[in-house]
Amino acid sequence: MTGGTGNGGRRAVVLAVVGVLLAATLAALGGCAADTGDRSGRITITVGTFGVFGYKQAGLYAEYERLHPGVTIKENVIERNDTYYPQLLTHLAAGSGLSDIQAMEVGNVHELATARGDLFEDLSRAPGVRRGGWLDWKWAQATTPDGRTIGLGTDIGPIAVCYRKDLFRRAGLPADREAVGRLWAGDWSAYLRTGETYRAHAPAGTVFTDSAAGIYNASVHSYPVRYYDRAGKPVYRHAEAVRTSWDLAVRAAREGLTARLKQFEKPWDQAYANGRFATVACPPWMLGYIKEKCGEAGRDKWDVAAAPRPANWGGSFIGVPRAARHRAAAVELAVWLTAPEQQAKVFARQAALPSTPAAYALPQLRNARNPYFGDAPIAAIYAAAARNVPTLVLGPKEQQIGTAFTDVGIPQVEQQGRSPEAAWAAALREIESAVDA
Repeated sequence: MTGGTGNGGRRAVVLAVVGVLLAATLAALGGCAADTGDRSGRITITVGTFGVFGYKQAGLYAEYERLHPGVTIKENVIERNDTYYPQLLTHLAAGSGLSDIQAMEVGNVHELATARGDLFEDLSRAPGVRRGGWLDWKWAQATTPDGRTIGLGTDIGPIAVCYRKDLFRRAGLPADREAVGRLWAGDWSAYLRTGETYRAHAPAGTVFTDSAAGIYNASVHSYPVRYYDRAGKPVYRHAEAVRTSWDLAVRAAREGLTARLKQFEKPWDQAYANGRFATVACPPWMLGYIKEKCGEAGRDKWDVAAAPRPANWGGSFIGVPRAARHRAAAVELAVWLTAPEQQAKVFARQAALPSTPAAYALPQLRNARNPYFGDAPIAAIYAAAARNVPTLVLGPKEQQIGTAFTDVGIPQVEQQGRSPEAAWAAALREIESAVDA
């Protein structure tokens, strides 16, 4: 889960200088259409997003508008990506109805890069863009087979584990974040063994973790090869990443280590508030979610420890469709929004970890601590994980395959008590309806 809204702007210049700058940008991009604007010379750049990207909240649109008085930014927000993405595909096919900048979720970016890459500007050629400015694995996710880059990375989702240190103490477990991280370092099986220890002494009414699907997601994203091999062939039936992660999730469900909840639904929210579970796989975007759902009653009860293995869950990109009305101006804005300085400002407001390593040395991140989570050094914890995330091999139906396991198969074991074999078969049937296997 990732997610933006807002208004932005451009430097004040005379029209002749604007023409020179736009001409230079057009030449660098290989011929973007001119940004004609209205009769006053103003233009409105539209930004299409899903969820909350934090640009408006961090004041970036307003800042850009102050720097560029000839530009107004209008954001078009659709709350959920499962609604946003089909609409994006429809508009791309029609060549109309597109925003000047379009957000892309990591689960969809490979399909866009391989099947529709020619419908986006190659941002690797944009002025101010340097491939080495992004984490290697992040840059690779939005790159086409012939080397074009259709999106610039925004946030990433390296995984830590958020835990209730008050519940850990009551269960006889260490509560110091470094000691907690050592309990399960290197192995999600060790995480479950910690859960078994917790279960033996659990405070009444609590369980170790929220959901088996959360364990599956955290584990499967720590492997480079999951649903497709490097030749693009579907391998989800036999991949070590899927089988190992499935077995971990099933084990947690059958051993009573989970609260049997579905993430991002109301009962899950209520369980946060009620202190029902002691741990959750926790990308940086989860921190704000926990704070919102637990409120002041949860302050200083939660902390953050390193996850068993480096992994990434979530993250997005922004790109510029070739059918955009204001391509050159949109490219300039996209480059500015994803620069380290701006990514650091979004982190300060939204805790969305930048995909540009240079941001980690900036003041907003260098000494960042989260008072709600016991002054945890969140930037240091997540940046360390980010640097070691494997470069995932992505395929066209990543999201559909993953969702079949987490939303169809695993809940049948966890919530309905069906056998792992029957649940696995149900997940495969769901996948086969979406993937040519």
